Amino acid sequence: MKEAMFYEKKEPPVVQCHLCFHRCTIGDGKRGICGVRENRDGTLYTLVYGRAISTAIDPIEKKPLFHFMPGTNIFSVATVGCNFKCLHCQNFNISQVGSSGEIFGEDLPPERMVFLAKQSRCDSIAYTYTEPTIFLEYALDTAKLANLEGMKNVFVTNGYITPEALRTIKPYLDGANIDLKSLSDDFYKKICGARLQPVLDSIRLYRELGIWIEITTLVIPTYNDSEEEIKEIARFILELGADVPWHISQYYPTHKLNDQPRTPVETLAKARKIGLDMGLRYVYVGNVPAGEWENTYCYRCGKLLIGRTGYHINEYNVKDGKCGHCGARTDGVFVV
Repeated sequence: MKEAMFYEKKEPPVVQCHLCFHRCTIGDGKRGICGVRENRDGTLYTLVYGRAISTAIDPIEKKPLFHFMPGTNIFSVATVGCNFKCLHCQNFNISQVGSSGEIFGEDLPPERMVFLAKQSRCDSIAYTYTEPTIFLEYALDTAKLANLEGMKNVFVTNGYITPEALRTIKPYLDGANIDLKSLSDDFYKKICGARLQPVLDSIRLYRELGIWIEITTLVIPTYNDSEEEIKEIARFILELGADVPWHISQYYPTHKLNDQPRTPVETLAKARKIGLDMGLRYVYVGNVPAGEWENTYCYRCGKLLIGRTGYHINEYNVKDGKCGHCGARTDGVFVV
């Protein structure tokens, strides 16, 4: 247990957390929406510091990150807890702890995690699987040590972090894959227990701070798969920059959202075409065998830059951060 960052003391013993956009007001003995930050006698504590519920060595493409050190391995870590209550959460067994539930996980201090990542020949660490914002103190201390060792740090996130928290970790955060689940506030309220505008604001701030970002949208039949909404999402990403990659993923029934079938591949293909036709340089399809839809092509000459089969790279034509065919600067963060 460790005293939390980003909170203020209100009328004793109440505190208000400022880590995410919920900005929970928390009474004595209570926890915030995330279930892992608790007020004890007017002091807010993080209950998951150094308590890893899941670790793994992943190909970085699994995050998914296709333009951030492609072909490298990344050490992935999570704690329990999340500030969203997504009805379709794929990791609900570790993300959806109750407001007073047991905090479980194994002891893994930052120093040990960085050692294991280096020992495993990983070039970076991903704070992922649940929501890294809710274990920011843990991620921040780890990221600082990883940075000293020449390793990169990545968030896989829902984008609900406050500006003050994001600016604090920014010097040590190199990349992020951010979920943009919908362009409907009603979707966020009903399906995720959150609001849309803070996510949009956060995505813009990531971009402004110079953190490499890629966007993922899980396309759910009847919920967010209309042509109009797909165009709205693509338009928002285009406003960030044509170089921002967009990953369009197939939904499959899980957790509490089981009233729709898997997303038809035709829907994903149509969404990809919309994104490309609107001017995005890189639109990918995920959660299905995607063939050429997983590949990266040069935006200038159109030739193959990175050929992929699943998470495996089978052709690589990027040299010194440039297209190996025409010499155009390749968007992203690449191993030199």
